[in-house]
Amino acid sequence: MRIDVWSDILCPFCHLGRRHLELALEQFEHGDEVGVVWHSFQLDRTAPGVDDTPAVERVAEKYGVPREQMVAQHEQMAADAAAVGLDFQWERLRGGNSYDAHRLIHLARALGREDEVTASIMHGWYTDGEAVGDPETLVRLGVSGGLEEAAVRELLAGDDHGIDVRTDLALASQIGITSVPTFVLDQKFGVSGAQPVEVMLNAIRQVWDLQGTEPDTAPDAGGCGGGCCGGACGSGAGVVADDDAVPAEPAPATR
Repeated sequence: MRIDVWSDILCPFCHLGRRHLELALEQFEHGDEVGVVWHSFQLDRTAPGVDDTPAVERVAEKYGVPREQMVAQHEQMAADAAAVGLDFQWERLRGGNSYDAHRLIHLARALGREDEVTASIMHGWYTDGEAVGDPETLVRLGVSGGLEEAAVRELLAGDDHGIDVRTDLALASQIGITSVPTFVLDQKFGVSGAQPVEVMLNAIRQVWDLQGTEPDTAPDAGGCGGGCCGGACGSGAGVVADDDAVPAEPAPATR
């Protein structure tokens, strides 16, 4: 069985959703027979490389919601993260553009270091407050993940693996994905948002069993869409909704 996942490094819910999927697969009886393919997604392709505006202020101002509401939502996200062993330091978050970080992850995949480099970048942004749109920061995080410094610098000097990022974005558009994280199970069913472990596990089991029915309708779960995070705004009229598990068009095979 295959699970395709679209996510953005600069999305707190994507970090939580990734962890929930890991825990669900640990509990799944056939977890060692499930392959997970990660796809790039950018919430804001036009963002500057680095944006040091505090995350809660940036989102609150953009969508006209009280700052206190954003603070409360980020505090809840931190609590949810801690419950599954993550350390979400939301007050340290630095915004920016994730394009080069995604390219670096694709390079790492080609070199057999995807998990290590992804973990380095995600921890850097989510916990350490690193600016993952800054080239020198990416060099350091890439080396920390096991890549050669020269290889990372060569990547950042050009647009290598940019086609891989753009292909992932095009696939997301084709399927109708407008918010992340989005999980496509066995190229048949879409589940959006950082669903609880038990909900994700139940969906995986149902698809595995090929019961001919959709996974149970999932409750509301956090996700990021349209350049915002924290649950204050949604993804609009996307095909895959935040509160449903619905059939999705098959995702074409990747590398």
